[in-house]
Amino acid sequence: MAEQDDITQDSRGITISFTHHGQQHDFEMDPEATVADLAAEIEATLFIPIANQKLMVPKLGLLKSPGFGGRPVADLQDKKITLLGTSSAELESLASASQHAASRQTHLAAARRKQPKAFSQRNPARAQEDNTYTFMTLRPLPNLPRPERSLAFLERLKNDPGIRTAMRAHKFSVGLLTEMDPTAYTESNHEGTTRILGLNRNRGEVIELRLRTDAYDGYRNYKVIRNTLCHELAHNVHGPHDRQFWDLCHQIEREVARADWKNGGRSVGGAEYYEPAEPGSEEEVAYDHGGWTGGEFVLGGGGSGAAASSSGAVSRREIIAKAAEERVKKQKQAEPSEGANDNQ
Repeated sequence: MAEQDDITQDSRGITISFTHHGQQHDFEMDPEATVADLAAEIEATLFIPIANQKLMVPKLGLLKSPGFGGRPVADLQDKKITLLGTSSAELESLASASQHAASRQTHLAAARRKQPKAFSQRNPARAQEDNTYTFMTLRPLPNLPRPERSLAFLERLKNDPGIRTAMRAHKFSVGLLTEMDPTAYTESNHEGTTRILGLNRNRGEVIELRLRTDAYDGYRNYKVIRNTLCHELAHNVHGPHDRQFWDLCHQIEREVARADWKNGGRSVGGAEYYEPAEPGSEEEVAYDHGGWTGGEFVLGGGGSGAAASSSGAVSRREIIAKAAEERVKKQKQAEPSEGANDNQ
């Protein structure tokens, strides 16, 4: 969370400060100017179209075009302002990534057409299910380097034979599968670093996955991300991390591992599981805090819904606390009771 924005007034006017993609920007404005004038200055300087601009202002809520109107820019004094919006360059980068992916698919399709056709036993009903129980939209973050690589990663998850089998079996349909900003939902303290690996909003409306490493230019282990996706798919049915949730989550993991014909059906195990590390380890990884309900998803906004727009720091603390509670609960379940065999 950015520190308190400084707004000063002198003979030249007032300075409005806000954060965008984690960076602070200062704009000197005439005291008589309106928020619409500020939006025009932002468009001219940061190349973010006015129609794409959203200003998160405490007590004033979400300000966006055409609602800027004649509101005085002085109303933004002493406010912690966050600008949400995608620049023209970022939009062009996303379009380029989508075009690159489409071109690659066209090339692969042409190569397949040149191959001798074998007798097909494709089941039309199965094809219909694959088109229904899937991820309707894949979207990388356009403001990060090489978005086409993230798009290819999301496509690999979508087409994973294990994931497709599990989604057909449970009739899962997800509106948007996207990547999480590496800077979002990360908390460091003397015990290590806690990172949320995935989020599910409104039971499959949006699933976010932490694909990249903290350096932005690398990607996490594919099987770890796939297990993260199994976890988030279980939130399509159960929100809290109760026994029903964990039973379904592990069932989906087994189904995905069995259907992974590319790797001989071997289950994913050992250190590649997503379970949180033991307290005091070098890096504690919090999986997630359960399914989110409600709110508005913002691409690259670090989350979704009211939890992300009201107080990011509080939300992260709540997430970490819930993850810690879940870890303690699982440790207690793993401890054998007196006189009983440990079958955990």
